[in-house]
Amino acid sequence: MKKQIRKKITPRRESAAQTTAAWQENFVRYLRTECHLATNTVDAYERDMARFFSWLDKRRLQQMSVSELAGYSGWLAEESLAPASISRHLASLKVFFRFLQLEGVLKDNQAELLTSQKLWQRIPQVLSAGEVDELLTAPKPFDGLWRRDRALLEMLYATGCRVSELANLKLRDLHLKDRYSQCRGKGDKQRITPLGMSAIEAVEKYIAEEREALAAKKSPPEPYLFLSSRGRRLRRERIWELLKRYAARVGAPEEISPHSLRHSFATHLLAGGADLRQVQEMLGHASIATTQIYTHVDHTRLKSVHETFHPRA
Repeated sequence: MKKQIRKKITPRRESAAQTTAAWQENFVRYLRTECHLATNTVDAYERDMARFFSWLDKRRLQQMSVSELAGYSGWLAEESLAPASISRHLASLKVFFRFLQLEGVLKDNQAELLTSQKLWQRIPQVLSAGEVDELLTAPKPFDGLWRRDRALLEMLYATGCRVSELANLKLRDLHLKDRYSQCRGKGDKQRITPLGMSAIEAVEKYIAEEREALAAKKSPPEPYLFLSSRGRRLRRERIWELLKRYAARVGAPEEISPHSLRHSFATHLLAGGADLRQVQEMLGHASIATTQIYTHVDHTRLKSVHETFHPRA
């Protein structure tokens, strides 16, 4: 098997803008072909680098010291970015500098010396079981594709899938008789997501009464489970829009997003007594530390325990 040889950036007499564009283009290619990162991750790195070069302006990157680079995180804070976003931008910068080292553009990686500001653990937005019920039944017969939308919401909550994972779910990934689906997560890792009867019934009705007509609008038909009114794969941005519409209809908080159903899925499982490791596997978390945040969310159970057992409750 031939070893892939990366074409290095050769120094030429170019304008600063041309050099910057070449670095960014080669960096994106490196992330895709050698690091094999997911498309969404590559897009995020690309956006982060565009922001970095906006801050860098006419300064020479090769001459930047760590104290000067520290000004970048300060600038990000002034741009009102959250601590988690700032931390991700700095992580992107470190990877980019390592890439420039591989290319021979830089001798030292000054970005490695940057430290992220302390990240306060943020408890995610979680819906109560009653609020989830209201949201999942928000699509009504007067809505254009209400069976699709109801199946979509049911699947988000039943599986705990990320919105991008659900958008890419294919018919062949469904095993309704055996009550599970196969989900492809970050890094194309596959996992099993069990399905409850409510989600199965909603999906079956959508497939039987709406999906066939949608699939017929495109030739050849798309293999994806959720289709748009034109028969194409339903984009994740559209899923966001649909959830926001139905959340507003039932009076859910404005900050509710598809990820809120993922958070609610995990929190409700743990509140019901599910094992943390099992929830980690269903969510597709690489580290159990990521899953542990949900053990701090169930305030109602803590309040009940306090009222029952504390002598001065």
